Amino acid sequence: MKDTDTEVTQIFEETQALLKGHFILRSGLRSEFFFQCAQVCQHLEKVTRLAQLLIEKLTSKEIDLVIAPAMGGLVIGQEVARQLGARFIFLEKVEDKLALRRNFRIHAEDKVLLVEDVITRGGRVLEAIKIINQYPCKFSGVVSLVDRSTESLNFGVPFTSLMKMNFPTYNADDLPDHLQSLPALKPGS
Repeated sequence: MKDTDTEVTQIFEETQALLKGHFILRSGLRSEFFFQCAQVCQHLEKVTRLAQLLIEKLTSKEIDLVIAPAMGGLVIGQEVARQLGARFIFLEKVEDKLALRRNFRIHAEDKVLLVEDVITRGGRVLEAIKIINQYPCKFSGVVSLVDRSTESLNFGVPFTSLMKMNFPTYNADDLPDHLQSLPALKPGS
């Protein structure tokens, strides 16, 4: 494991953001492990460090606007924006679909970075990208704290994660025996 991976794992474990049990992911898949990033986001010194490590991985730090989908990406997105000296806005759920509201604007001259906490299949990221692509901005890429995808993700823009962790995921009707005996929880990100 790389030094960064070790440090990030330690941060998630110290803040009890890496959970073990039987979880229902937003994608509907089941997993024995769950990243509850809200736990780490209580500790702003940890968020500051995670944002620093994430920014180090960016190929371009010339960003004017950071956008995050609610709820998971809000705290890390805001901290990335703060450290980059960029403006920050968020997309929020309206009837379970992301929307740009609150008179937030994406300008043609904006160099935009999309920040998410955890990506499994990339559904929310793809929703966010559709919104961003409605504007003639300069879309620089997508970053996340954790990439737990099992397949290659293609968002049409550069994608970087702070850490790649592939925990097995299962369909509800194809669970291993040890998960079948545990109650399924949906703790929220």
